[in-house]
Amino acid sequence: MLDASIKAQLKAYLEKLVDPIDLVASLDDGPKSAEMRGLLEDIASPSGKVSLWDNGTDSRRPSFTISRKGEAARIGFAGLPMGHEFTSLVLALLQASGYAPRISDELASQIRSLGGEYRFETYVSLSCHNCPDVVQALNAMAALNPNVQHVMIDGALNQAEVDARQIMAVPSVWLNGEPFDDGRMTLEEILAKLDTGAASREAARLSEKAPFDVLVVGGGPAGAAAAVYAARKGIRTGLLAERFGGQVMDTLAIENLISVPHTDGPKLGRALEEHVREYEVDIMNLQQAEALVPGNAGNYHEIRLKNGATLKSKTLIISTGARWRELNVPGEQEYRGKGVAYCPHCDGPLFKGKRVAVVGGGNSGVEAAIDLAGIVGQVTLLEFADTLRADAVLQKKLHSLPNVTVITSAQTTEVTGSEGKVSGLTYTDRRSGESRTLQLEGVFVQIGLLPNTDWLRGIINLSRFGEIEVDARGATSVPGIFAAGDCTTVPYKQIIISMGEGAKASLSAFDHLIRSGVSMT
Repeated sequence: MLDASIKAQLKAYLEKLVDPIDLVASLDDGPKSAEMRGLLEDIASPSGKVSLWDNGTDSRRPSFTISRKGEAARIGFAGLPMGHEFTSLVLALLQASGYAPRISDELASQIRSLGGEYRFETYVSLSCHNCPDVVQALNAMAALNPNVQHVMIDGALNQAEVDARQIMAVPSVWLNGEPFDDGRMTLEEILAKLDTGAASREAARLSEKAPFDVLVVGGGPAGAAAAVYAARKGIRTGLLAERFGGQVMDTLAIENLISVPHTDGPKLGRALEEHVREYEVDIMNLQQAEALVPGNAGNYHEIRLKNGATLKSKTLIISTGARWRELNVPGEQEYRGKGVAYCPHCDGPLFKGKRVAVVGGGNSGVEAAIDLAGIVGQVTLLEFADTLRADAVLQKKLHSLPNVTVITSAQTTEVTGSEGKVSGLTYTDRRSGESRTLQLEGVFVQIGLLPNTDWLRGIINLSRFGEIEVDARGATSVPGIFAAGDCTTVPYKQIIISMGEGAKASLSAFDHLIRSGVSMT
């Protein structure tokens, strides 16, 4: 099942097992069960601390559980945890044996103190790059708290169950038989939903922080670069992020970051955070800025957070990035996660053999249509303009695919549904004015980005597109406040440009502190 190099790596990891573990498989006569048996034998054979049993009684087949010998199983996999999920498997093996998860003592204590019973089920696709974060977080919880159980379920392998529960987006987490949440979640976010008093405790803790010299708002490439450059100056630096890594975490392949021929978004996001943590930067993750109160006559600038906390700083660098642009038509929000999707890599496998539409004829839309064509039954790409805007090489590939139809001059007007999920899409032919309807099961929206600047309107000058207006030094219309990255008027929204702009804004903020005569901590 595993090649020689992976087996060698796995053997090295298995040497770190603390206590003996049991693998209990529930198999049938199918080819996937045969693959799972081979995988489990590859895991068990090199280690004397791993025992393999095939007498499992789970109704999901193939599946297996991992447990410390003599204990009830709390971690399971209903599917082959390969691809993006192989790391989840390795960590589960270690943590089930007693190897401590790499989380803070505070988080570990919070997990152990959870009362009640928690039976989590996470539906994934093996091509989803966001799913492993959720699987690994819930597995860590199960390893630390005997009242928590978790099973990863490969949606493509358990299609009948996926259809019965109308799951059309991954990761999709269920708790005790009821929907819990969809989309990428961190361990902190999951705990915040379970521990309702955590938000108020965190707000009080944040409000007690001393003012910063530089406070970076945003944790993407621009924010990370700004924080590193500020911290290297030896000044008091804070970084506030709704999600460290930002939009990068939703990007699959990155092949234009100079000196790094190939990486992916989650890997780059982790590398950014690790780099920032090498310096004395106060990272405040999972926090959303809600309002800005500019300082006057030497007063501190204030950032008010959604949880009620207030942070103060002598200078600010705003790098809040952008988000997927929505269609803003009837049915989009109603059927979000029920057929309306924004990530073809994550959710595409759930539409195997079905009919889908991709809205958007730029590079992202055409790339999505090409990817989906290899999975789904039929793809219809709709573009508002008269012609596609994607690169010629992508258009050539698109038109070569037999199960793709391209419709231009199409204005999407409604997403329709039936029995709680998408059943069609209505559009207007802009040439004839006629309204037409497509019968389908999925709609993938790929129409560009919107800057995350709604909370700044009326405070800082914005362009007509909502971007923060900045000068050549990254300065905004308010002295002492700078901005960088995809939320600004700087052209070409690229990772490498955002990094450079973040560094520039940080140097400008430091120069402002020096020239304004403000004392620095």
